Amino acid sequence: MRVAVVLNPRAGSGAALRRLPDIRRRLDEAGVRFQVLETRGPGDASRRVAEARDDGADCVAVVGGDGTLNEACQAYVDDDGQPRRGPDLALLPAGTGGDFRKTFGIEDDVDAAITRLLTAAPRPIDLGVLDLTADDGAPRRRAFLNITSFGLGGLTDRIVNAGPKWIGGRAAFFVGALRATLVYRNAPVEVRCDGQLFHEGPVLNVAIANGKYFGGGMFIAPDALPDDGRFDIVALGDLGRAEGLAISPKIYQGTHLAARKVTSTRAASVEARPLHAGAEVLIDMDGETPGRLPLRASLLPGALRLRG
Repeated sequence: MRVAVVLNPRAGSGAALRRLPDIRRRLDEAGVRFQVLETRGPGDASRRVAEARDDGADCVAVVGGDGTLNEACQAYVDDDGQPRRGPDLALLPAGTGGDFRKTFGIEDDVDAAITRLLTAAPRPIDLGVLDLTADDGAPRRRAFLNITSFGLGGLTDRIVNAGPKWIGGRAAFFVGALRATLVYRNAPVEVRCDGQLFHEGPVLNVAIANGKYFGGGMFIAPDALPDDGRFDIVALGDLGRAEGLAISPKIYQGTHLAARKVTSTRAASVEARPLHAGAEVLIDMDGETPGRLPLRASLLPGALRLRG
């Protein structure tokens, strides 16, 4: 096996770089041929995966958080939004969020993660493609592996990404969500799933889920499966500030789907737009803030293979 280790040295406030000696040791002990490709700035993870593909790597091991993983998955989609073949993908977690790995029960531990990389049978998983509006108003296309949301989630990401990460992923997202809740105003939107009207009116947040967790451990889509060819769409409707705070513990526990003003459905495509012209409804995509509504999300079933 030839492995390309794509490492974000800034992930987890340097946690990824601190884990590199253990990663090297474990791969050497297993007799694996590998090279370490560090990222230097935005977009580097995608370029590194493309390099590994061109170099004939069998597997890319991503060392970082959900943001690094999101960048890496861009290499599996071409400019037309179609799947592009590439090496198997493995996760060596070391970041602020780490939500995607929770869907698969991947431990935040080097030895366990590398054991999975070496022994787990690769499994096809779906990849989301998002057409959205960038901050400058231009159309933009991005792939996502875990969850895209809009509303409170987009504002939370903007706050978290501008703040300190040393307090840990769950704490950073909890504090960010609390700060966002104090200033966010429910945005009136229209959401269509597979062409059918799903929601029209104000929302606290809407999640388009391939995985189960987001926001530093929120169990937003407990029934989502990343290999079934469908998104799970969960809408937190016109919840007031007190209602939003009250439902937060249920979201962490995954018991919120039956709550008042919460609706859910499943679909292969989702379209969303603001009901008021000029309204800015921010998007959260795997912990990043790529832009705002309107958006269209679609799935590429089995577009990449995960070792884990």
